[in-house]
Amino acid sequence: MMKYKGLKIESCDRVYTPSEDTLLLADNLKSEKNDYVLEIGTGTGFIALTASLIAKKVVATDINPHAVKCAWKNLKINNISNMEVRQGDLFKPVEGEKFDLIIFNTPYLPSSEDEIIEDDLDAAWNGGIDGRKVIDVFLDDLKDYLCKKGRVQLVQSSLSDNKKTLKKLEKMGFNAEITAMERFFFEEIVVISAELK
Repeated sequence: MMKYKGLKIESCDRVYTPSEDTLLLADNLKSEKNDYVLEIGTGTGFIALTASLIAKKVVATDINPHAVKCAWKNLKINNISNMEVRQGDLFKPVEGEKFDLIIFNTPYLPSSEDEIIEDDLDAAWNGGIDGRKVIDVFLDDLKDYLCKKGRVQLVQSSLSDNKKTLKKLEKMGFNAEITAMERFFFEEIVVISAELK
C-alpha cells in the first residue's frame, strides 16, 4: 500500500504499479477547482484520485479490465465521490464529452515485436517501434475532447521523441512546454503540459 497526500493506493496484479513517472506527474499535476478532468490509462487510479482532491469531477479510463477493477477498489478505499472509472481504449469511453484537463501517462517505451508480452499489462508500456504508436493516436483526437482553453498533461520519454510531441501540439494550436523532467540511466522522463490558445 502506497500513501500520497492522504490517499491510500493499493497495487493490483496485472496492473501497472505506480512508479517514478507516476510520481513525477502527481507532483506536477495542474488540476484546478472547477475542472472536469479525464485521465486515460488510469492503472491503479493514483493520478485520477490525486486530481479528484482538487477537481470538481474526474473520469478515469483504462483499456485493461484489471486496472478498471483496481481503480474502483482504490476509489472506494479512499471514499472518493467525485470520480468514476470506465473501461475502454483511449477516448472511446467518453464519446461526445469535453474536459478542462486531460491527463495521460502514455505507453512510451519503444518496443519490438519480440518484447511484447501477451498480457493486459502490455498496454501500460508498449509504445510500438518508435514509442509513439499510442501517443500519436491520442494527439490526433485530443482537441475533440477539450473545452475552450482546455489543457493536457502527458508523460513520455526522450526515447519517444519529446520534441516531436511539442511541435505537434504547437501545430494543433496549443502553447506547450516541458514542465517537469527526471533523468534516468538511459532516458529522461518528462511531463509535457499544454493549453489551447
